[in-house]
Amino acid sequence: MTFKRHRINRRVIEDLKNRSTIGMYFYLAVTVAVLSVDGFYKRHIGFSILFLMAMLFIAVFRISHFYFYSRINKINRRLNYMAFFASVYATALTWGLGFTYFMLQPEELSSKMVMLASSVGLDSGGVVAFIPSRRTSIIYNFLTLFPAAAVLLYYGVHLTIVFLIILFGAYMTLVAFRGNREYWDALENEHLLKLKTDEIEKISRTDILTQLYNRRYFDEIFNFQWKAAARSASSISVLICDIDQFKSINDTYGHLAGDAFLKKTAKILSQIFQRDTDFIARYGGEEFVILLFNHEINEAVVFAERIRSELEKMKLIYGPHRIQTTMSVGIASCIPRLEDKRDKLLDRADKAMYRAKENGKNQVVFYCG
Repeated sequence: MTFKRHRINRRVIEDLKNRSTIGMYFYLAVTVAVLSVDGFYKRHIGFSILFLMAMLFIAVFRISHFYFYSRINKINRRLNYMAFFASVYATALTWGLGFTYFMLQPEELSSKMVMLASSVGLDSGGVVAFIPSRRTSIIYNFLTLFPAAAVLLYYGVHLTIVFLIILFGAYMTLVAFRGNREYWDALENEHLLKLKTDEIEKISRTDILTQLYNRRYFDEIFNFQWKAAARSASSISVLICDIDQFKSINDTYGHLAGDAFLKKTAKILSQIFQRDTDFIARYGGEEFVILLFNHEINEAVVFAERIRSELEKMKLIYGPHRIQTTMSVGIASCIPRLEDKRDKLLDRADKAMYRAKENGKNQVVFYCG
């Protein structure tokens, strides 16, 4: 699976929400603080009420959205994403416009300096919080700082501050690019590590030659299915299949021919058993085991007969040779109890398979005691 950078997926959205939503509490606290400096709100009552209400509304929306995100996502994921990003941009733009208003007030030096420092701090925190989405981080940076810079430049006031705002905004853009690259590098490493872990896990439970499950993993699944069948009072069947005269294939045509025959046998078994609960494993050598959960006993016999029939018809063309043989199948079924020993069912299926061998091979035997 190819790793795709910069794609907004559920993991990225979760990171963005978790990293940024807590900042809304700070936005509210800082809003109250800057409006309170030297009684600024008393001299600008209309703006103060509007600014505070706007930040309060956005904060309540962002925090509520954080807690109800999963429920909304089940209804409309695209709308949910749009609501999140729109609220982020609304936060930045509202603060940016408030920042602009403060900087245009000629007699409010203390309030302007506090607002400038607060804007720089909130912008820094926001840019870092939104680093998982480079575009969001840069847009947030722009909406927070540049409305004030543009308006001050237009009126030709505080030009030194304008220069510093632009310089700081450019620096935070570089931070966004670098942080975003490091974030996606970390995600890619995590992705590659998961793939490697999955590959190792698959290798540990798979027979390399046939690509069926191996005996070790069969034992794990058998134990799990046995307990599930006991709890639900469901039937469980084991089919042990052994290729007849397989040693002669190896002796006559070589082990590579034998390996090719085993792989073709495994392919046929995989085509026959396709239910999610059907489990096929190479049990050892030329022996295969099939575990059937919640099948009627007569169905297990039908499946076993189909195996025998398909193997009897199977021909392997190996160089100038046409290799063909048969298969003997033993079946054992029961409705287990938790106190029963599961190995007993395997032993019964094995005995039935050897009975098929003794009776002339190429046949199905059901264990009857």
